[in-house]
Order: sequence, then C-alpha cells, then structure tokens
Amino acid sequence: MTTSAHETTPGVAVPADKPAEEPPQTVHAVVEVDVAAPHDWPLPEEELRRVIERAARAALVVAAADGARVEREGVPPLIEVLLSSDEDIRQLNAHWRGKDKPTNVLSFPAGEAPFVPDAPWPLGSLALAGGVMQREAAARGVDLPEHLSWLVVHGILHLLGYDHEHDEAEAEHMEALERAALARLGLSDPYARPAP
Repeated sequence: MTTSAHETTPGVAVPADKPAEEPPQTVHAVVEVDVAAPHDWPLPEEELRRVIERAARAALVVAAADGARVEREGVPPLIEVLLSSDEDIRQLNAHWRGKDKPTNVLSFPAGEAPFVPDAPWPLGSLALAGGVMQREAAARGVDLPEHLSWLVVHGILHLLGYDHEHDEAEAEHMEALERAALARLGLSDPYARPAP
C-alpha cells in the first residue's frame, strides 16, 4: 500500500462541442468511521460521524465539479476513516512515509479496485490523529469540528489524486478546491489562518 496519489487526472476538460454538465449539488458516498481511540477524540461519536460525512460529501461535490471521477457507473465510493491516537498515526507515518512522527491525516488511496455492481467501490482510507488535531485546532483558533472538516476534505482530495507536494500550481488548485468545499459547509478559509 502507498500513501501517494493514484493515477486519476483531476480537471478533465469538456470538449468545446459538448455542453458542460451542471456540477452536482450532492454526491453520495458510503463513509465508514472507526473511532479506535475515543479518549483522543473529545466529541461524541455521532457528532464525529456527522462532521466527517458532511465534509466527505462537500469534497466529492467540488471534485466532481472539477472533473474528478467520484462515482463508478452511478455507484458511490466507499471511504474508510480511522480516528486514532497520535502514537498509532506515528507508527503508520513511520512505516508508510518514513517519517517517525505523528501527523494530522494520512491518505491511503485504494487504487483501481475491481468493480462490483451495486456495491460501493473503495476509494481509500484516511487515518487521523486526535491529539495532533486538537493541538492544531487550538493553535489556529478554530473548534475541532471545523479543523476535522478541513482535514477530511484535504484527505479525500488526496484519495482522488490531487496533490500539493510536487508542483506549486497543483498545490494552489488543491487549496482552491479545499476552500470551495469548506465554503459549502459555511466554514472559513484554513489557509487564511496562521499555520500551527
């Protein structure tokens, strides 16, 4: 498994002789949330699930409007989200990225999984560190649900093939999509706040 983006080309252009499709107002997804370290996540599990599901839908809507493939033959994607401890995320980060420290979110794209009709197709998994998230939210002066929303959007865009680490133009494009998704949720621009 790799934490790098899989081969998806965001921003597919619409030929001039074809009318552009209206961007979707909603996109369906199956989001499975596993709260593996409840002591590191100070919100009720139902609230965490609600925040994650709303952020996932917002990310998928803006990505679909940008041309990313967010469904297969009308079948929604499956996104798994692990809410874990800093130590668990540190171990994953060390194993998959060679960085022996906790990070806020890790994205694990599923790649090209076999298509099974009438079953959600696996888009990938996100793993988030509760302690890191709480510290970053406090440093940025936002509540945990707002910070969690941003990083779920950020992680899902990675699952769809967007990247910010290798090219400045791609980074700016990804940040614009993040801003658009968060605006759909009524949340502020995370890049306008000081970094933790």
